Amino acid sequence: MRCPFCDHPDTKVIDARNQRDAPVKRRRRECSECGRRFTTYERIEDLLPMVVKRDGRREAFDRLKIIGGMQRACEKRPVSADAIEETVQRVERAILDLGEREVSSKSIGDEAQLELRALDPVAWLRFSSVYLGFRTIEEFRDALDEIDPARGG
Repeated sequence: MRCPFCDHPDTKVIDARNQRDAPVKRRRRECSECGRRFTTYERIEDLLPMVVKRDGRREAFDRLKIIGGMQRACEKRPVSADAIEETVQRVERAILDLGEREVSSKSIGDEAQLELRALDPVAWLRFSSVYLGFRTIEEFRDALDEIDPARGG
C-alpha cells in the first residue's frame, strides 16, 4: 500500500479491525518513510454483474450510483451515513446473490426501493418519485396511500 502523502511504497499496518456485520476490514497504517498515519478499508472484490439499462446499453455495476441516489433521497432526514452504507450493502448483496452476469437496472432499482422503504418511508417516496417517474399528482397520491393506507387519500 502506497502512502497517500509521500507516495512511498512501504507502509505497515498498526491496527486492523473488522467492521460490524460488514464485509469490510479497516486497517490503520503508518508510512515507514514520512511517519504519517492513514486508514484504509478493504473489501472482497466480488465479480459484479453488468447492468442492462432501460435503453439496452450495458455498463459496469457502480455502487456509488446507488449510494448517490440514496443520499439524495435521505437528505434532511434522520438517516445516518452508516445506515445508508448498510442499506447499499444489502442491495449489492441481493444483486450478487442472483448469480447473474447481467442484471437489469430495474432489478437494482426495485431492490433499492424495498430497502429504502424499510429504512425511511419519506426517503422511499422521494426515491420512488424519481425512479418511477411520477407524471401526475394522482400517481404521487397513490404512492402516499401505499405508505399510509389510513390516510384516506
